[in-house]
Amino acid sequence: MSENTRTRRSFLAAAAGSGVALAGCSIRGGSDGDTPTPAGDGDPQGAVDDATGGTDGSTPTPPPEPYADLYRRLIDSVVVVRGYDGTGRVGQGSGFVAFDGTVVTNQHVVAGTDELFVGFTGGESRTGELLGTDVYADLAAIEVDRPATATPLSFVDREPPVGTRVAAVGAPFGLGESLSSGIVSGVDRSLPSQNDFAIPDAVQTNAAVNPGNSGGPLATLDGRVAGVVTRGGGENIAFGISAAYTERVIPALVEEGEYDHPYMGVGLLDVTPALARANGYERSTGVYVGSVLEGGPAEGTLRGSTGTASALGVADVPTGGDLIVGLDGREIRSLAALSSYLALETSPGDLLGVTVLRDGERRNPSFELGERPDPRD
Repeated sequence: MSENTRTRRSFLAAAAGSGVALAGCSIRGGSDGDTPTPAGDGDPQGAVDDATGGTDGSTPTPPPEPYADLYRRLIDSVVVVRGYDGTGRVGQGSGFVAFDGTVVTNQHVVAGTDELFVGFTGGESRTGELLGTDVYADLAAIEVDRPATATPLSFVDREPPVGTRVAAVGAPFGLGESLSSGIVSGVDRSLPSQNDFAIPDAVQTNAAVNPGNSGGPLATLDGRVAGVVTRGGGENIAFGISAAYTERVIPALVEEGEYDHPYMGVGLLDVTPALARANGYERSTGVYVGSVLEGGPAEGTLRGSTGTASALGVADVPTGGDLIVGLDGREIRSLAALSSYLALETSPGDLLGVTVLRDGERRNPSFELGERPDPRD
């Protein structure tokens, strides 16, 4: 009996015994070809009424199981990614099919690998070609000859609000074909990245995320991807790279093998109470310019710190730098907001208008954005 004709139960039993873990997803409609109704979007009271049955003695209809329905929709398009470097397996994580059939995963899943294998549900594994990676966004694109059942997943149109129900689908601990549920517990998070940069616009969730989930989808109940799982932080907190950021980076990785990030060439700080006190600010919002890179895009336009002071018991608080309060006419209240605007709305070569407070005066300089340095530099 060939591998492709094994029953699903036989495959899973064999996988459990050998430590192999595969995952995958499909969209199922009704028998009339209609688009399936998103799970959990109907009338809750209607679900209760259905469960109680009618007065004619008919068998009651069980209430809907939104996560079970979501799992059935996604699993054929969720994959396991395994990388080898010639001496043994280097890494394993999850991924999913999106866009025109490209497999999306994390950069840290494929880092250091020479060969990649993509495992689909049912036990089928195929060789993948790495099209491009981006360490700053922790994203990677893989080309693979996918099965017809592995249909591309779509992304959410807008950032889901806090409280939206979501699920992480992938292969935690190499177990394969796993779903954990939760909600969006935070938005517009900033995650540490390479060379003191950050991954902006990240989605926070309380869905359980463990080693092996990296690269898998964080999906809403209508089957759309809200984020690419990138890391778990423990204590019921995990993060995903936002749909909006992923939709900017992955197409560039497919076409060019890399993504060019906009770059200001400045060192920035959020405004703490001590920093506000030391600089005489009446506000604790905005982004403080601590330093300006010599020869960088903002040199001669923005001003960094010129001294230090003590405030609220804190020594050596930087003083004299510009306070950024707006970009291109949009109010900027935090470093996370600034990073998200740059990442989602600008590109290298764009002219960036900056509103700053300097020496108590409001100024509106502008400069051309550069390209972020190679992470190896």
